[in-house]
Amino acid sequence: MNTLLYLVASSFVNVVRFLPLKFLGFVGRQIGFVFYFIDFPHRKVAVNNLVNCLSNSHSNKEIMALARENFRRLGEVYLSAIKTAFIPPEKLDGILSVKGIELMNQGKREDGTDPSFMLALGHFGNFEMYAKACHYNPDYDVCTTYRGFKQPWVEKLIMSLRNRSDCHFFDRRFEGGKLKAFMKRPNTITALLADQNAGRSGILLPFLGQPCSTNSALALFSLRYNLRLHGCYCRRLGLGQWELEMGPEIPTQINGQARSVEAIMTDVNATYERYILEDPANWFWVHNRWKKPERAKKRGNQAVASQN
Repeated sequence: MNTLLYLVASSFVNVVRFLPLKFLGFVGRQIGFVFYFIDFPHRKVAVNNLVNCLSNSHSNKEIMALARENFRRLGEVYLSAIKTAFIPPEKLDGILSVKGIELMNQGKREDGTDPSFMLALGHFGNFEMYAKACHYNPDYDVCTTYRGFKQPWVEKLIMSLRNRSDCHFFDRRFEGGKLKAFMKRPNTITALLADQNAGRSGILLPFLGQPCSTNSALALFSLRYNLRLHGCYCRRLGLGQWELEMGPEIPTQINGQARSVEAIMTDVNATYERYILEDPANWFWVHNRWKKPERAKKRGNQAVASQN
């Protein structure tokens, strides 16, 4: 059965790869619109999240319009990502642009070694395009992590698409040692998604005015391996067009002293908030980021913790 499913899915991918990108984006938007009406569980999560976070600045009508557009964007992203996986980096002109690389301080570290970086990624725009950024800074080796799928045929298919980029992918369940070895090297960029609920392993911090469990890996790794930390945003410019923007450095030290993990991750959350508020429909609202915040570790923002 797994083999049959893989063959069917592979055949679909091979058809999609030859279709025009804008056509796929348009079709994906229609598919997403249909799923808005038939996928009740995810629609409920998205609408509840939007109401809880944006009701002070948006009317109910605007929030429902954002939810519908969010589903359209997700359909657009998922179908477009298949096509963009097959587009070589040198042919991405007009599809992907990058700005803000000059904000990355490439001067030597205190110990005289070349710097390495940590990027705080989020589920913005076509987030599979982050892997294409290697082409725009070829002096650096880039990696990210992923959580493998339970279904072997899905895992095989997804990795066959992701491995078409020059980005290294490490399964965070089994390849922690490889990730740590990578971050110890100079001239590397480690890019991690940290905008989802971290459950019991996270720390309690505010996000869009609501308490949530926050993944602290960005801060911990940046401090441990002396990585320069930046946000990175994937902005949708139009149908089949995206822009990656590097944000200013998020300090991990002040006057040579390490900042607290809580302070660093508060800044990371604030960076994500700016990205979300710029274009609310561009984020992954169908994930329940604020699920059971009381499960997070007691350390964190004590003002938030005391409210729960």
